Amino acid sequence: MLGDRNHYKQRALLVFLTCFSSVLCAKSQEPSTLLPGPKPADIRADWKPWIGDYGPLKEPRVVLERDGHLFLFNQIKEWQLNEVSPGSFAIAASNEPDAPLVRISRQLSGGLVLITGKMSLDRLDYGIDAKDVARINPVRSIEVLRIEALAASPPIETGEFRKSELVELNPLDPSIHLDIRYATANDFLGTPVYSQARAFLQRPAAKALVRIQQKLKALGYGLLIHDAYRPWYVTKIFWDATPPEGKIFVADPAQGSRHNRGCAVDLTLYDLASGKSVEMPGTYDEMSPRSFPSYPGGTSLQRWHRDLLRRAMESEGFTVYESEWWHFDYKDWKEYRILNVPFEKLDSVGGSGLAHQQNIQMISGRFSLEN
Repeated sequence: MLGDRNHYKQRALLVFLTCFSSVLCAKSQEPSTLLPGPKPADIRADWKPWIGDYGPLKEPRVVLERDGHLFLFNQIKEWQLNEVSPGSFAIAASNEPDAPLVRISRQLSGGLVLITGKMSLDRLDYGIDAKDVARINPVRSIEVLRIEALAASPPIETGEFRKSELVELNPLDPSIHLDIRYATANDFLGTPVYSQARAFLQRPAAKALVRIQQKLKALGYGLLIHDAYRPWYVTKIFWDATPPEGKIFVADPAQGSRHNRGCAVDLTLYDLASGKSVEMPGTYDEMSPRSFPSYPGGTSLQRWHRDLLRRAMESEGFTVYESEWWHFDYKDWKEYRILNVPFEKLDSVGGSGLAHQQNIQMISGRFSLEN
């Protein structure tokens, strides 16, 4: 009898622990748990243009905002800046009685310059144009590179892989917005490389993205997609067009990209109320330190948005790429082959059937848009 009583107690305890664990798990999935702390207020409008990097590319000085104050950061040390007049700041708590003022002014050319003592540092634009689009100067003609890429073959892979099942994102959830830059001239190359503004992912990754969208909607945000599945030949165009100093921001076609496997997505957040994309510390496809997920600059609100996006994506099995705050890889990316199927050849219903059939024939072969 005593043994039965202990048995029932153990079962009751097990049931309690199971239920308690389920409650904790459900609570951990609540949208509010994604918030990276209280949402900060936006920076003063007259300060916002001053936020950025100044000086040499290798060792820039960063003007950033935190908790309503401006700071100057030189990669090693940080100083709070106290405004004494518009554009002029004193270094707070300086032990140097004759410490120079820090001034930020606009030059006749329109660019900003940071001046302190005898040092004058221009604000770095990192190739961002008036439309807030990151640009590079391609090392060769894009049309020539396109011809070469279409005639080339992806790397041969051996081993067992999952069947490709690409699905189109927008039909799954129309509240996921698209801004497919590579289908326009508003990309880093200055010319379209896609003929269609569409986004596809392998089905498990796509379903995870829909779950993320639902979580973010409860917080007043939505996902804005810039790129997802990318045919291998486009990865080769990007690599061959990019100068050496920018190679860390593009995938080596000899290895293939996780985009080529349908398991990577480039995206940002948009505000549900206004429909506008939110501000981040750096611009999409920008080849600069501002693209790093740990970049300390920008404003408190920009960093908060960046961290919210990351926490939301990580909650469903995505991992941020170390050099790009907007690039996330799905956990199962290694289980899919590199694909080289253009959008034009994907099934408009979702792409899964046609993509798989053509992948069997073309995965390691040349491809022509005329096929």
